[in-house]
Amino acid sequence: MRVEIWSDIACPWCYVGKARFEKALEAFPHRDGVEVVHRSFELDPGRAKGDVQPVLAMLSKKYGMSQAQAQAGEDNLGAQAAAEGLDYRTRDRDHGNTFDLHRLLHLAKEQGKQDELVQIFYRANFAEERSLFSEGDERLVELAVEAGLDAGEVRKVLADPTAYADEVRADEREAAELGANGVPFFVLDRKYGVSGAQPAEVFTQALTQAWGERSPLQLIDQGAPDAEACGPDGCAVPQH
Repeated sequence: MRVEIWSDIACPWCYVGKARFEKALEAFPHRDGVEVVHRSFELDPGRAKGDVQPVLAMLSKKYGMSQAQAQAGEDNLGAQAAAEGLDYRTRDRDHGNTFDLHRLLHLAKEQGKQDELVQIFYRANFAEERSLFSEGDERLVELAVEAGLDAGEVRKVLADPTAYADEVRADEREAAELGANGVPFFVLDRKYGVSGAQPAEVFTQALTQAWGERSPLQLIDQGAPDAEACGPDGCAVPQH
């Protein structure tokens, strides 16, 4: 079974939601049969690369709230994150364009290191003092290398704005086609969707239901029912 997660590294509920989903997945009896794929979704696609501002200022402008209200929201998110065992800096975080992060996540996907890089990016954005956005490409190279990627390959992708750009845009188009207008958005076997950072119990229910309703393979006999085939013991040699 495949679970696809549309998310953005700048999204605090994606950070919390991933932890809740993983808690459910860890306890799921068939977890070894579940493939998890992270998909791209930019919350602020119009923001220029290099346009970095404090999170509180961004929230105040975007939602028309006071700085005190924005800070109260961050404090609430910090408490929610702590309940899931996550570190969360409620003060002095910043916000920027995440397009390059998504491009690197597609590179990591090709090498089987996507989940590691997603978690490293989340940690860097929400828990560490150093900015994920204002230190330039070398900060991203450092984090990608921590996930096991090659520094030279990462620099090559960052230097070419077209590298994996089509993959990011395809993910975003697909999210729109599936009706996702916010993240996190979880899709189980392209049959069930779970929107938002739901409690772990909701993810457990969704995993159980999706697993139980998988369609068994229907075999169609065409021609001879004992038609020749190759198997673990080799191929049958025709006798006539």
